[in-house]
Amino acid sequence: MSHAVTITRTTTTTTSTSAIVINSGYLKTIPGLLKLAELIIGSICTFLVAYNFWSYSRYSGGTELFFLCIAVACVVGTFCLLLSCLLSLSTGGIISKTIYEFIYHTTAFILYIVASILLIVKNNNYQTSHPFMIAGILGIINSALYLVSAFYAHRSYRGI
Repeated sequence: MSHAVTITRTTTTTTSTSAIVINSGYLKTIPGLLKLAELIIGSICTFLVAYNFWSYSRYSGGTELFFLCIAVACVVGTFCLLLSCLLSLSTGGIISKTIYEFIYHTTAFILYIVASILLIVKNNNYQTSHPFMIAGILGIINSALYLVSAFYAHRSYRGI
């Protein structure tokens, strides 16, 4: 009886003075690049809405606050996932084979797309400010990245 064997090569970076091992090879994979892009775009969305929330406080309300809460929650969750995959040699390969990544990315996609659409619709109707509109458009781009990440996570999970 024959069976298939998969060999995975992991690239790490270490220094002699530090005991921290960084799995730099994870950032060369598609899921790693997607998480990095989600983190960067999510941080920009968070900054845009948080900075302009007080400036336009007369117009700001529940929609902007909802978007800000979703953006912060997704940035923190994605940062924790990315950091754990970078600092552990085995986490990048193991966590993608669990259902957690699929559920996280699907939930982030749904919440981000709803918050972004609400933000764009509200600011288009009231024509309040451009930073909120830019944040909404970046939120839709980020939700698309979360959808692609959910697809990769589902494909990896089904491969068990």
